[in-house]
Amino acid sequence: QVQLVESGGGLVQPGGSLRLSCTASGNIFSIYAMDWYRQAPGNERELVGSITAGGTTTYADSVKGRFTISRDNAKNTALNTVYLQMNSLKPEDTAVYYCTSRTYGGAYGGQGTQVTVSS
Repeated sequence: QVQLVESGGGLVQPGGSLRLSCTASGNIFSIYAMDWYRQAPGNERELVGSITAGGTTTYADSVKGRFTISRDNAKNTALNTVYLQMNSLKPEDTAVYYCTSRTYGGAYGGQGTQVTVSS
């Protein structure tokens, strides 16, 4: 199993930045990719972006060019901590942000962290 803990959420003004962290523990060597999702009230959960153990990143069109996913160690090593750097934030980015890990034994999710973009 894998346990995930997200941190770094908070209140930020439009145009500001935040960096979220997601730290995995447990059987991290089984993780082949990690994802960031978000869910705003009344909306379905949306995939924000992903990073693979090999370092490949993908992003939703809505955040491309503003958000960056990175990791804390060399690619092709076990995914441990991943980051979501969010710049040029907009009110519509307000949501609970979750990270998930994909393993060959299933997917695991964290508890989420609230991001609120408001003046």
